[in-house]
Order: sequence, then structure tokens, then C-alpha cells
Amino acid sequence: MGYSNARNETIKVLVIDDDVDLLELLKDFLQRVGYQPLTSQTGQDGLKQLLYERPNLVILDLGLPGMDGWKVCGRIRELSDVPVVMLTAKGETADRIRGLDSGADDYITKPFELQELLARLRAVLRRTSGWSLPRKVDVFDNGELRVDFDSHDVLVRGQQVHLTRREFRLLTCLIENPGRVLAPQQLLRMVWGPEFTEELGYVKLYIRYLRTKIEETPNRPRLILTERGVGYRFAQAE
Repeated sequence: MGYSNARNETIKVLVIDDDVDLLELLKDFLQRVGYQPLTSQTGQDGLKQLLYERPNLVILDLGLPGMDGWKVCGRIRELSDVPVVMLTAKGETADRIRGLDSGADDYITKPFELQELLARLRAVLRRTSGWSLPRKVDVFDNGELRVDFDSHDVLVRGQQVHLTRREFRLLTCLIENPGRVLAPQQLLRMVWGPEFTEELGYVKLYIRYLRTKIEETPNRPRLILTERGVGYRFAQAE
């Protein structure tokens, strides 16, 4: 019996990798554990399958010929909010941050155990489907920032601003806790998942991204405030 989403559809997983042997291995494994695998050996073909097949999750190799994984991930993010798990032989922190910066939701280095990959896929799917927090209102509006939690529309001083899915989740967590200081470890658990609690640099990086997009003067923020040595808080309405 296959895994299904909220609409009772079998979950499609698109694997983009130029290693034919690995593609066959992952295709067989994903079928055995109940997913519907799709495969592609190039970034260009993978993007076509993304548009036509609309997978629920993408496994993306970094070292692709031609259009590399960084570029493919950036293009995916222009087209879709589908979760992306990157595969690569590189394991340095800078590469992980670059992968997440490109829009990836998780990062696993080769060689890897198939059961570890499966656990990562399940965790990413849990975080990215039905992740929304309980809330009393559907729209936040303080006169400067307006956030529609259902449509994910964000207006800053009347102008629409595009946030990535992760930026939107981070902003939502802050808005849902006005005036409360949230430690980086808490934000990592809420936005990235429990396996990311040591990657404190991610929070600082994405706070900077958010401030650049929603603050009138990002280096003197009035909405997302820093409590030095403690964490971050969203300013309460006066």
C-alpha cells in the first residue's frame, strides 16, 4: 500500500541524478516503500517533469552535468514550493548553507543509508504539508505588514513581497508569538525540524533575509527584534 497525501493520492517523488545505477536503486527502493518514483538524469528534463508530473517531493543531486543542482534548485523555487532534498558528496557546512539558501529543505551527503534517506523524506513531508500553526485569525495586519496565512500573500507597506516557503514559516512563528523571545534552537525546531537544532547559522541567515524584505531599514529593524544572547521576537503592537 503506497503513501498518500491529504487528497489520498500516492506521493510522487522525482529523483534528478545523472548516476544511472543510483537512479535505479532509488526507483526500486521508493517503489518498495510505497512511493511513486519519477526519474531524470538532467536538470532540464527534471524541470520538465516537475511541470508536467507535479511531484510531491524532489530528490536533487548537486553534481549534475550542464545545469548544476544549485541552478536547478533555484529554478524549482521560481516554479514551485515542492520540498527539495539535496544529494551531494560534499558535506561542508558552507555547502549545506548554500543548499538551503538555494531553497532546499534538507541535505544528505553521499554515501547514505537508504533508511536514513527515507526518514529524511518523511520528516520533510511532515514539515511541508499541513505545517501551519493554530491561530485565532486568518490575516495579520499591523498597518505596515499584512500577512494572509491561508493564501501566503504578504504585503509590506502596501506592496506585495515574495517570501520563500521557509521564510514564510519563520515569519509565521514570530508573528504567532508577539513579544515572546524565541531562542534560535526553538525556531530551528519549529521551522526546520528537530534534526536541525545544531545549525544555528540558518536562523541568523533567514532572519537577515526576512528583515531585508519586510523592514523599512533592515539594519535598524522595528518588527523583528534581536535580544542579544537570547533570541528573536516580533514587536508587539503598541
